[in-house]
Amino acid sequence: MKLYIKYMVSIRCKMVVKDTFKKLGLHYVTVNLGEVNVKEDITPQQRATLKAALLKSGLELLDDKRAILIERIKNVIVQMIHYEEELPKKEVFSIPK
Repeated sequence: MKLYIKYMVSIRCKMVVKDTFKKLGLHYVTVNLGEVNVKEDITPQQRATLKAALLKSGLELLDDKRAILIERIKNVIVQMIHYEEELPKKEVFSIPK
């Protein structure tokens, strides 16, 4: 399961997200800019708790597909400027399911 997080644009943000997941007892597979692959499905209660915890750090858990797409595009631009030499593949810009 993928979760999308707004304002997650740096390595420090990734560290905050990882720490938040550990504190809440949630397990992730990978944490990338703007998205987290979670091992198992999370309950609505866990989602609400995660959303509140992320807000305390200035991050926002996204639910809206359009907002997710916009955030993914912004994160690709940040990655291109700061972290990568080559252009991303076009799958990055597809609308999430």
